[in-house]
Amino acid sequence: MVAVLAFQFKEAITVKIASFNINGIKAREKALMTWLEEARPDVVLMQEIKSVSEKFPSNLFEDVGYNVAVNGQKSFNGVAIISKLPLEDVVTELPGDGTDDQARWLEATIVGDHAIRMCNLYLPNGNPTPGPKYDYKLKWMHRLYQRAKDLIDSEAPAFMAGDFNIIPQPEDAANIDNWEKDALFLPESRAEFSKIINLGYTDAFRAKNFGSGNYSFWDYQAGAWDRDDGVRIDHFLLTPQCADLLENCKIDKHIRSGEKPSDHVPIWIELSI
Repeated sequence: MVAVLAFQFKEAITVKIASFNINGIKAREKALMTWLEEARPDVVLMQEIKSVSEKFPSNLFEDVGYNVAVNGQKSFNGVAIISKLPLEDVVTELPGDGTDDQARWLEATIVGDHAIRMCNLYLPNGNPTPGPKYDYKLKWMHRLYQRAKDLIDSEAPAFMAGDFNIIPQPEDAANIDNWEKDALFLPESRAEFSKIINLGYTDAFRAKNFGSGNYSFWDYQAGAWDRDDGVRIDHFLLTPQCADLLENCKIDKHIRSGEKPSDHVPIWIELSI
């Protein structure tokens, strides 16, 4: 008699993780909840919530099954994460400057077969240039580089995502001539971004999509949305171990035409964890 051995393989879980600069949680509650019901993301990294942590409407998300972590600030900035999976080891500061009181960073870990370290960021805009705001942007990016290097050195699945306020390449803007002197496209800004990519990060969107015409932000001014005069400034950057888990990456462009939209739209990835 030949014994037959049956092996059971545990299937990996596919999680949908979105990044969304919502430009004010109070103004965007209805639109955000509509999108959540439609898109059904497992995790959402939000930027520019413009709310102190205590007044962030956590109950809205907890009532539909999300865990919530917030790093808020009155009237400006602010980041939050909502997740169907438990959020572990939450960190609210980008290392490197203990005097920086702007709420632009939030880290947490989710666990499936793999533990995924998630870094949610709202990188400074930097305008006008030259000036102290641009100096702050570059200093912040120097700190971001070091954190990015530490994540690479850990050799663990991790990503950094959010509103980077960086236009990586000319094809990431409908009219790049309009951005030549802007902090989002200045050579120094792009050089700092490239240094991070060159550590070994994968731009998730470009790994799955090619060509021009792919934007995540349209200014409220001068009819930018109607003319599709957009830029791609919201990004997912994945460590090599995280890139191995990448299944898809898309931008939900249609959200921009909804009621009381943000000037950004969600970008999302699917990871097999």
